[in-house]
Amino acid sequence: MFLRIDGTPLHVRAEGSGPVCLLTGGLGSSWFDWDLVVPFLTPYRTVVRFDRPGYGLSAPEPATRPAPTVAGEAARILGVLDALGLRAPCTVAGHSLAGFHVEAFARLQPGRAAGLVLLDGSVEPAPRPLPAPGLRDLAARAVAGAATAVAVPYLFGPTVRRLVARASTVRREDLAPAPLVRHCYRTGRALRALLRENARYLDMAAELDELRRVAPLPSGLPVTVLAADDGCGSSRTRDWLAAQRGLATLLGGDFRSTAPAGHLMMFDRPDAVASAILDSG
Repeated sequence: MFLRIDGTPLHVRAEGSGPVCLLTGGLGSSWFDWDLVVPFLTPYRTVVRFDRPGYGLSAPEPATRPAPTVAGEAARILGVLDALGLRAPCTVAGHSLAGFHVEAFARLQPGRAAGLVLLDGSVEPAPRPLPAPGLRDLAARAVAGAATAVAVPYLFGPTVRRLVARASTVRREDLAPAPLVRHCYRTGRALRALLRENARYLDMAAELDELRRVAPLPSGLPVTVLAADDGCGSSRTRDWLAAQRGLATLLGGDFRSTAPAGHLMMFDRPDAVASAILDSG
């Protein structure tokens, strides 16, 4: 279905029954990246997933819209739930960059969060916003527009998506349906959304860092941090797991790891992802 949220038509999926959980993906993700997880959840939960503007089947945001912020993404999550008439507290699960979004939602909408799950969530210790946010957003739009004008997304978008997905799983394959990948990643709107979010990454990390000081998580909120362990035992893997454990400590939550799994853990270990969500609310 499509819902107009703050003026932008968003592609939204709602299925299953029972208490609500909302799933939102990381940088460049589409709704179908959760396809392997959803069947584990729908017997017990109403599962909501959506494409942020420009991704998947959602329309791009108008050029007049400001650059992404964590408060804005938290408001978008609230808008999706309200538009579906789902006003009871729900579990929110965010992968990678979307960990910022769902944590902000839990802090800014404490009465609407029943659980918080961060799946290999982004971690930035002591982040500082970069200068000239408006110019950076304008540059991201310009680069995306120029690339689209010479058909770069059409020619290379699906291939790049495939390569990134393969590098992000221990199985080294993209399990997303090829026709959907071609349909969604040949578009300039997906490239523009990705570049805009990437340009704002440190700004959003700094915004969330400040939010942690002024908006505490609800008392007693179940928080789970699930980290991907590729099983290699490398220093990079150890450092990543330590950062994820530190995030769990910072949020007063439970730390779990799942192996073998790459960053796109929804492909490698959908059962572990579902278990973390089911156990959190």
